[in-house]
Amino acid sequence: MGARISKALGISTFLSWSVALILLLTVSRPGRGSEARVERRTSNPPKTQNQTLPESGPQAPDPQVKTVLDKMAAAGITRPSSVADVRRAYLFYPKLSGTPEHVFHIEDRQIPGPLSNITVRLYTPNPTSGLPILVFFHGGGFVAGNLDAYDNPLRSVTNRCECIVVSVAYRLSPENKYPAAPEDAYAATKWVAEHADSIGGDPSRIAVGGDGAGGNLAAVVTLMARDRGTPSLAFQILIYPSLDFSTMRPSWWAETDAPTVSREAKRQISIAYLPITANLSDPFIAPIHAKDLKNLPAALLITYEGDNPMRAEGEEYARRLTQDGVAARVSLYPNAIHGFFLMAGDLDAGKKCIDEVATTVRNAFKSKPTSPSLKSLPRSTPRN
Repeated sequence: MGARISKALGISTFLSWSVALILLLTVSRPGRGSEARVERRTSNPPKTQNQTLPESGPQAPDPQVKTVLDKMAAAGITRPSSVADVRRAYLFYPKLSGTPEHVFHIEDRQIPGPLSNITVRLYTPNPTSGLPILVFFHGGGFVAGNLDAYDNPLRSVTNRCECIVVSVAYRLSPENKYPAAPEDAYAATKWVAEHADSIGGDPSRIAVGGDGAGGNLAAVVTLMARDRGTPSLAFQILIYPSLDFSTMRPSWWAETDAPTVSREAKRQISIAYLPITANLSDPFIAPIHAKDLKNLPAALLITYEGDNPMRAEGEEYARRLTQDGVAARVSLYPNAIHGFFLMAGDLDAGKKCIDEVATTVRNAFKSKPTSPSLKSLPRSTPRN
């Protein structure tokens, strides 16, 4: 099982040695020449954050990141190299997410999916009807993650954004290979658009977002929605997204032993996620290979410096969005690690990321007109 994918990835790896060595010497640093606006987050951000990022040198180790990595090392979850390793890590990450915030109403629902029901968790910040909606897809390399792992950060997002957040438990691999995850993600988004008024939401103000593999799914859903004609989406939040299944990029050779993501883990995840007939250039697998990115919703792409082999593909995607007429901004966090959106209890970067996601989406919703016909929705007893 997966022999053809493994062979293809192996051939790609063999051929990429000479290419990668040349590119490592000649390619520009990530972000150089990009038309997308790049903003660098700092410990004490200035009041005006719309600055172009200058070239930056090596970053000193961050004490908070070191403490987190020490905790992860003690738990035996650094440098994952298998599906089992990734799943263990995502069981540990909630311990780093901090204290859960009170939310007005939280409800789990079963909604229809392509083959079976999909579980979604709805976070509602207040009893107001006609709230905008963020549909969120969790990370975990398509093989791990669940609603509970993302409960704390999404509580914070719904409160600060003042929007409904719908967290989607899409099917995982290797039990359910591609296209199960993106089809579930699209089906959930379409259901939200069609039933927005029944959950107190505004169907004209819907955004999608996710981190890691969830960032991939958010990007794929925007492509599916455009190509299939529905639903209309207002914004996309891509947090250190996985946008390309190739490991030929120089960053994957420079960062072979990153503490929370590695080339070997990517290879194992690719084998687990993709069927043997998969085309690695399919844009619903790797959005960066889409023929064009025109007529997509505006985007915020959050990435980080340091051991981040996916930064280059993320910044390239933002650049392509901008070149195709889509407003896109890159927010670059220094001294962070993959998964920091889940680590607000231990990392200031995690807190800032949650705040930035909430503020950006709230501002995007404010720029969209409210649907003229919205029903009021009676609320049941909150579950927190």
